[in-house]
Amino acid sequence: MESIVVLGGGLAAASVVSELRERGYTGALSLVSEETELPYERPPLSKGFLQGKEEPADFTVHDASWYASHDVALRLGVAAISIETAKRQVLLADGSALDYDQLVLATGSRASLGGGTPMPGYDLPGVHVLRTLADAKSLRAELAEGAQVAVVGSGWIGMEVAATARQRGARVTVYSPSEIPLAKVFGERLGNHLLELHQSNGVDVRTARVQGIEEVDGHLQVLSDAGSSRADLVLLAIGALPNLQLAETAGLQVDSGVVVDASLRSSDARILAVGDIAQAFNTALRRQLRVEHWDNAIRQGKLAAATLAGEEGSYDWLPYFFTDQFDLGMEYVGHGSPEDTTVVRGDMESGEFLMFWQDGLKITAAANINIWDANDTLRGLVGREIAADRLSDPAIELKDL
Repeated sequence: MESIVVLGGGLAAASVVSELRERGYTGALSLVSEETELPYERPPLSKGFLQGKEEPADFTVHDASWYASHDVALRLGVAAISIETAKRQVLLADGSALDYDQLVLATGSRASLGGGTPMPGYDLPGVHVLRTLADAKSLRAELAEGAQVAVVGSGWIGMEVAATARQRGARVTVYSPSEIPLAKVFGERLGNHLLELHQSNGVDVRTARVQGIEEVDGHLQVLSDAGSSRADLVLLAIGALPNLQLAETAGLQVDSGVVVDASLRSSDARILAVGDIAQAFNTALRRQLRVEHWDNAIRQGKLAAATLAGEEGSYDWLPYFFTDQFDLGMEYVGHGSPEDTTVVRGDMESGEFLMFWQDGLKITAAANINIWDANDTLRGLVGREIAADRLSDPAIELKDL
């Protein structure tokens, strides 16, 4: 009987095994993860868990009994170290090996420590990254009221943690490499809105590049081109790197991720890639795309299961993600560019509005900010050509655009 092995301990890996069993796959099924925890969702790590509002059981995909009752062999706390494609075998760090007929790589990402050379001081006590539950537990334990927190980086993780830390009563400084956080993703208009949101909530956002971290008289010192400042704890939020080592040892085609087709098969037809590492061909956008978000992990997990089951399917959905920062909740769908023209429907100062990104008349992306139940409608508008004055006119119902 056919054997399928899934390498990874995140939502994408769990989605693959869940969907396979739901589709009636009865063959041998194994899930291997270097982490000791059961597969879990990662968005709460910078939000609910760090705030103390959620615990691991709240975002663990399935409990242990589900894997047992669905005959999924779990190999937790052991790393896969290489793939022998000729033998169709995965070698594990404990010296054992797993045979496979089909293999799914869902190895996720790791935190960047600073380009080719790790940032000086990255390994000092009190310096954190945030990619795993273990990281989040360590950070949460030190995130005390009144603590001076330094966040190096102003991407999603950095800004979400800054908001959470501030809400927990910490003093927060964000060191942003750009004057407007997230402008390279959204352009300046929404970037400025997010910047003002943080500043109005007491976050000190500094445009500065950090050269390193030192320990001075029992405290951390952040060294930047804007001078040095003291911190009780530091979060390095300077990006993530896809875990491509296994794909490379297997000789798969790799670019910014594992290059896969629209059905998620790699250059080796027996090996699929999903989630953060998958640079997949998106049939809606007609381009290879690598997306590191919760929604994509679920959808690609389900698509991979369909592909493994021999069904026809393709990566044809638009990217989606969400964020929560202070009293701002946002959903975004599409694939816009910071050079796109932005159109706002509603009053940005009120905190409740819609935003569209346009290339000419074509809508490339849309977001709802504190306006709920709009995202499905926005998804249907992406890709259409609509005049900006109609998009911004609240007198015209979204469904009538």
